[in-house]
Amino acid sequence: MFSKKAGLLLVVFILLGLVAACGGPAQPETITVVETVVVEKEVQGETVTVIETVEVVKEVEVIKEVEVEVAPDDPDAGRVRLDVATSTEPPSLDPSLGTDTTSIFYIRQMFVGLASFDENANVVPALATDWSVSDDGLVWTFNLRDDIHWVHRDPTTGEFEDLGPVTAQDVVYGITRTLDPNSASDYAYVLYIISGAEELNTADPNAEDFADIMAGLGVTAPDDTTVEITLHTPAAYFPALAAMWVTFPQPQAAIEQWGDNWTEAGLIVTNGPYTLREWTHGAEIWIEKNPLWVDADKVQIELFGGPIITEASTEMALYENNELDVVGSPGVPPPLPDMDRIKSDAQLSQELFIAPRLCTYYYGFVTSKPPFDDPVLRKAFAAAIDRQSLIDNVTKGNQTPAHSFAPPGIFGNVADDMEIGSFMVEANYADQVAQAQEWVAEAGYPEGEGLDVLLMHNTSEGHAQIAQAVQAMWQEAFPKANITIENQEWAVYLKTLLPDSPDEEKPNVYRLGWCADYPDSNNWLNEVFNSKSGQNYAKFTNEEFDALVEEAAFEPDPAKRQELYSQAEDIFINQETAIAPIYYYTYVRLYKPWVNPVISPVSGDPIAEWTIDWDAKLAAQE
Repeated sequence: MFSKKAGLLLVVFILLGLVAACGGPAQPETITVVETVVVEKEVQGETVTVIETVEVVKEVEVIKEVEVEVAPDDPDAGRVRLDVATSTEPPSLDPSLGTDTTSIFYIRQMFVGLASFDENANVVPALATDWSVSDDGLVWTFNLRDDIHWVHRDPTTGEFEDLGPVTAQDVVYGITRTLDPNSASDYAYVLYIISGAEELNTADPNAEDFADIMAGLGVTAPDDTTVEITLHTPAAYFPALAAMWVTFPQPQAAIEQWGDNWTEAGLIVTNGPYTLREWTHGAEIWIEKNPLWVDADKVQIELFGGPIITEASTEMALYENNELDVVGSPGVPPPLPDMDRIKSDAQLSQELFIAPRLCTYYYGFVTSKPPFDDPVLRKAFAAAIDRQSLIDNVTKGNQTPAHSFAPPGIFGNVADDMEIGSFMVEANYADQVAQAQEWVAEAGYPEGEGLDVLLMHNTSEGHAQIAQAVQAMWQEAFPKANITIENQEWAVYLKTLLPDSPDEEKPNVYRLGWCADYPDSNNWLNEVFNSKSGQNYAKFTNEEFDALVEEAAFEPDPAKRQELYSQAEDIFINQETAIAPIYYYTYVRLYKPWVNPVISPVSGDPIAEWTIDWDAKLAAQE
């Protein structure tokens, strides 16, 4: 990483008879020198002593200057570095465009928005010092600090340039850009609660009144340190939305200068504790501590990053060779086949970290594509998965079998209501299979006859092993079905699944996980599977479901909201079975003993708050 070469002049002494480093004895050099000597001469019959200058030919020791190319000291030697692998190429580092966990992980390290989340999933101030809401619940006022600045790192010198403080206008620009239809943000819909947001995001950019529509967005900056956001309906959870990356301030000048390339290393302008140092697409990514960050003296880790690796086995090998400090953040979890060895190994078992995580792993059905446009068939395939066996024998990460979308820990979840999705988590798996076989016959495919099913996942050894296990379960339950598996690279996979991508290019069943952007079922049921959602890869449409989740979004009574979400999950899982939830996630990671991580269950890993025992790391690598 970051190595250079330079020339250096060395003084080399070549001594008579000295053996040279590259073979044979060194040859003395014969030269003529002028010496002053004392001699005796006979002058007019007398012997006298005189001083003469004479030329003498002799072999002498010679000093030569030789130019030798050597490697200088690493310019980053001594800088605290955390070596990790990233599981996939981030599709985008643009706050308006990030949709996946890898992109969002890096966006959150480099950018700071109005609010954030702490270790207990509470919304806390970030760029904003505080906020308030009007009596009618519609106008939210955020007061900003003035000591967080935009910075640019010169890729040639490595120096950071202070571009001035982040202002309220930067927040207005960021939110407006996310909602501008020209940006094509897949996450823009989460901001539709803002007055004028949906009208702007769905407008024709070429319409004569487009400028007026944009001006009607309810986001303004009365001054440099005040942002006012007007909603069309009260929503007590709005500060949680203000902590999402799509609301982050954005550097307008850099974006307008560099266009789509503005997030490349050397061009990007950021306002967080880190900035992008190096991004060799498909190979490696590094972020570097921002020395101009307001709390830079509290940030220990100066360099964070490493190779982009999709194979868990490769990541594990590098970790065991002390070339990586962490497995599973932001890389993939430890290899599934290695879990038994890790748990039984004296050292690795101490480095293994497992804890509940606010995520759900699921298989989605493309409900617009036959034959899975039939909810009975979807129900059959959802039932024919032995979730506990999958956890015990494949994932081995202490996950919990899932029967609903929102996991425990999310407001409005129904994980404790076994009336929802009970057909997927029966005590006896044989009962599930028997029911699944009845349903598949009811759908017109007895024993699966006539079914051609394509299951797709993004490239990953772990996802492949889960898919193979589920394929075997389905094949056993429906022996006459033809069930195949394909995988695609992450960015390609996401494009394939987009709701507006052609159905003929889509699989019948796809793998995804959803993790909390904020701990409320609005972020799950409404923002993922509302028919308006850009994340609705299942293309699920149900008017009653949409009405329930939209009503719940604006209902002030928590008890009523809980009931509305219960009704929505009943439609989504029991009646329509748009997805097959498989398990509620856990964090499954390995940390070297010198790593002291901090985990935020909602906003991910704040690397600026991590520390490492640098001396212990260096000692382990000797």
